[in-house]
Amino acid sequence: MAAIPFVETHFHLHDMKNPELRYSWLEPDAVHHFLGDIDAIKAQHYWIDDFLAEIRFSNVPKAVHVQAALGSPDPVKETEWLQKFADRTGYPHGIIGECHLAQPDAAPVLERHMQFANFRGIRDFGPGDYLVDTSWQAGFGLLGRFGLVSCLDTRIERVPKVLALAAKYPSVPICIDHCAIPNSRSPEYFQVWRKALKDLSAANSVVMKISGLGMYDRTWTVDSLKPWVLGTIEAFGTS
Repeated sequence: MAAIPFVETHFHLHDMKNPELRYSWLEPDAVHHFLGDIDAIKAQHYWIDDFLAEIRFSNVPKAVHVQAALGSPDPVKETEWLQKFADRTGYPHGIIGECHLAQPDAAPVLERHMQFANFRGIRDFGPGDYLVDTSWQAGFGLLGRFGLVSCLDTRIERVPKVLALAAKYPSVPICIDHCAIPNSRSPEYFQVWRKALKDLSAANSVVMKISGLGMYDRTWTVDSLKPWVLGTIEAFGTS
């Protein structure tokens, strides 16, 4: 067993045979928009039992599942499916679901998600420049009413818009996924990224996950990841 416990902040389960769920990014002909060919992970299912088998020696006392179903007619069905795993095994401890925040039915969809004990927030890939879209922002504001967190997949180019959003809706916790998805490993980019993280950390409602760094570093080593991990901790701390 690993000596240091850690929270798995971002993992995905799927079931390609579940008629109520769709995973468009895992379909046979799908090519991921920045990862490219991910056929190696396109299994028919990856359930909580598979995840628990993989982490059994890793000292992971808690784990957060982040929305993975894309294209499902009813996004609440994924939360319902995940809650059944949580009721049986205790994992996942937190569920980040999907709600199309720009849609007029955002409030009732959030209310339905809230029926499930482990539901904690939303990740919504809004279309276009959604962070400044007034309809999307109206839905984003609902998260504060429900006491929910917003997980954002965003890059450093959007930091000013994230900060404006945080200032407008200070009651909504914002969790930036994957260290803001650094897509270069050059020294010059690292300095720009480091400055962007310091800017983000100035907002009281913004936190950041250390996750996903291997997406743009397929041959990663401990040494190659270390500056990005330490840079995130330098900006945001450990609490």
